[in-house]
Amino acid sequence: MVFGRSDRRIRPSVTPVALKVLVAGGFGVGKTTLVGAISEIKPLRTEELLTEAGRPVDDTSGVEAKTTTTVAMDFGRITLREDLVLYLFGTPGQDRFWFLWDELAQGALGAVVLADTRRLEDCFAAVDYFERRGIAFTLAVNCFDGAVRYPEEVVRDALDLDPEVPVIMCDARERESVKHVLVSVVEHALAAGITDRRAAAV
Repeated sequence: MVFGRSDRRIRPSVTPVALKVLVAGGFGVGKTTLVGAISEIKPLRTEELLTEAGRPVDDTSGVEAKTTTTVAMDFGRITLREDLVLYLFGTPGQDRFWFLWDELAQGALGAVVLADTRRLEDCFAAVDYFERRGIAFTLAVNCFDGAVRYPEEVVRDALDLDPEVPVIMCDARERESVKHVLVSVVEHALAAGITDRRAAAV
């Protein structure tokens, strides 16, 4: 103490940077589970029960045990570092709700495209959406129990992904696994942004 004052330096408060990340993929691939596994707040969910009326338009093949579906979005938040907060927006998976995607995509840094190797074709639409709009994304293969595990190269070739797109095996139920995916999205999106700025300057 010097003249009654502490000699410890008071660290200035840090205003965190807030970034928006989308979580997309096919119906029943685990988007709601992923957001719920990582969110530090109680996630907002807009799930409704599947009904007989929806059977003609909701393809439940491969996910017959699924009883609910997201009809608007999932929302969660995770602080990766003291100065970095991610806001997660999970998109609805069915074709009839795709009109919401453009609204959700506004201002997004990047995206996670969640894939199920048992129904890999279900994530084609999400991959195409982000490629067409120039939004950086990481392809995360949700390793369901009992599903065949394919090497990264096989998944990449099957989806015809560009070489720079990260492909990661994950478990959407496990917090650390999801965190690894989100760190990949941020790093890939920032690297893609730097590359784009350099190309524009040439």
